[in-house]
Amino acid sequence: MFGQPTTTTPPPTDRGLEDLDAAALAYAARIAGLPPERRQEARDDLVRFALPFAGRLARRYRGRGEPLEDLEQVARLGLVNAVDRYDPERGSFTAYAAITIVGEIKRHFRDRTWGVHVPRRLRDLILEVGQATSALTSELSRAPSVAELSARLETPEEEILAALESAAGYSPASLNAPVGGESSAEFGDLVGESDNALESVDDRVTVSGLLHRLPWRERRILAMRFYGNQTQAEIAARFGISQMHVSRLLSRALTWLRQAMLADAPPPWQNGAAEGDQPPRPKTPARHPAAGK
Repeated sequence: MFGQPTTTTPPPTDRGLEDLDAAALAYAARIAGLPPERRQEARDDLVRFALPFAGRLARRYRGRGEPLEDLEQVARLGLVNAVDRYDPERGSFTAYAAITIVGEIKRHFRDRTWGVHVPRRLRDLILEVGQATSALTSELSRAPSVAELSARLETPEEEILAALESAAGYSPASLNAPVGGESSAEFGDLVGESDNALESVDDRVTVSGLLHRLPWRERRILAMRFYGNQTQAEIAARFGISQMHVSRLLSRALTWLRQAMLADAPPPWQNGAAEGDQPPRPKTPARHPAAGK
């Protein structure tokens, strides 16, 4: 039909991989000049014929955390792409299909199997580090150091360390996974520890509100003593009063806070309007008698 010879694609047999090229050439001759809607049957025949080849490539990557069935599906997708893009003038179909299928599998590992987001540049470096580690381990009969990996890949040691740390994010363990043995504990039970400060949250909130009821000077002295870790002598020098006076002010403020913490309603502050209870105002510099002349 349409003046083109009819050539059937060889059926699947036990022949070697070299028959893929012959089958692909027969497919290209079969669809030459046919409209797209007439090419589907020939395309399906070639895909079925090459499925064992795609399966063998997929099995090379098993044992890396992905189910073999998923890898085979990805490999078949790459095979279909290779058939659709095949051009007999560009060389061997077997070589082109292998590159396409392996690329699709690597892309699957790179984009779909990470437990956390890792930049693409770093994911590619992780693969290179893994290959270099295997090669150096075989050569040195031991695990290579970071410096040796850096020299082999001609990459700074900082990036090698980043790749090694990021590799742990490929398949993170679930917090709900059992610890092991006869224990019913999970990994999540081992994370963190008891926070004893939680029991003091209510007291901290109450004290924060009571501090605002104190005069400015007492608040300032408490802050300098307990948050600024200043001595009574340093506080006395700051306010221009004696150390004994600072001690009395601290004692009076702490006594009032303890009473207010235990009472339903805070007691009134005694001598709250005494001198020094308000922030000091900046002094106006004395005017020189000659300034007005």
